Amino acid sequence: MASDMNDYFNKKKSEGGGFNNSNSGGGNTPKGPQMPNLNFNFGGGKAALTYFLIAIAVMLILAKPFIVIQEGERGILSTNGKYQDQALLPGLHFIIPVIQKVYTVDTKVRIINYASHMEVTGSSSGINAKKAITVLDKRGLPVSIELTVQYRLNAQFAAQTISNWGFTWEEKIINPVVRDVVRNVIGKYDAESLPMIRNKVATEIEEGIRASIDSLKNKPVILQSIQLRDIILPQKVKEQIERVQIAKQEVQKAEQEVQRAKQDALKKAAQAQGVADQARIEAQGRADAVTIEADANAKANILIAKSLTTKLLQLEQMKVQSKFNDALRVNKDAKIFLTPGGSTPNIWVDTKDIQRRTTAK
Repeated sequence: MASDMNDYFNKKKSEGGGFNNSNSGGGNTPKGPQMPNLNFNFGGGKAALTYFLIAIAVMLILAKPFIVIQEGERGILSTNGKYQDQALLPGLHFIIPVIQKVYTVDTKVRIINYASHMEVTGSSSGINAKKAITVLDKRGLPVSIELTVQYRLNAQFAAQTISNWGFTWEEKIINPVVRDVVRNVIGKYDAESLPMIRNKVATEIEEGIRASIDSLKNKPVILQSIQLRDIILPQKVKEQIERVQIAKQEVQKAEQEVQRAKQDALKKAAQAQGVADQARIEAQGRADAVTIEADANAKANILIAKSLTTKLLQLEQMKVQSKFNDALRVNKDAKIFLTPGGSTPNIWVDTKDIQRRTTAK
């Protein structure tokens, strides 16, 4: 710039122009072009300092040498393209503009839905929708699995995770592991048996995913939950399962009818047995009553026999004799026959009515 201006002034001088007010050869020479007088005085040193500070403030605002990390986030500090080992915690952090840069990553719980009917969700909602996982069963039949995986980035090793896996760490860690584990688990079973062992399949899938994720270096992801929502079978497998279920229901119905018939037969047998037992008990009761009565009579006879002494017999004979005496007073024509030994009974005959005989004891 300065050399161009010098060339310009030299050219004017060679053309006869002057840059001073002195006369040459006694005549008046025209004045040449004059340098502008620039005044760089801004009104004193204080004003210059103020303008300088304002300029610095504007530069700081435009350069933004600070960043605020929100709760549920971590900051990954990059200095000349190299990530710092420790992530920045929530709060205000100052950086060197141009040289340093901070990338914020989300450490809140995130969700991946593997579903047949995908729902559109916003990227800021933390919910990622993917198609249901279609794998082959033991016989090569296609089976679709619907899952919900809840997880979050391990904040302690967030910087190492981003350094190793990049910002697309979800697609590199979660999705491949989930699909691989589901493929291995479902491939061990027949499609028809999957609905019956649903809980077992869900447990194996969850344990497999956790083992695979936890085995990674620095444990980049913390799994919250893994939920098996649905097992979608091929149509022909569904129809076969329905036929089997109908057959099982018919067998169960027949078994129930057999059990009902058995119960009825047992009930009737119990009733008949009850009637028979009742008759037997009644007969036994009557027999026992007769036996008891006979035993009582026998015991009574024994007691009576033991009580029949000679004097008692004589007393009884006297009582009978007294009755005959009374009868003789009424019927004086009667004849009395005494048995040998004088024991009773005595027989008497009424001569008035030879057809009537009476025996007295």
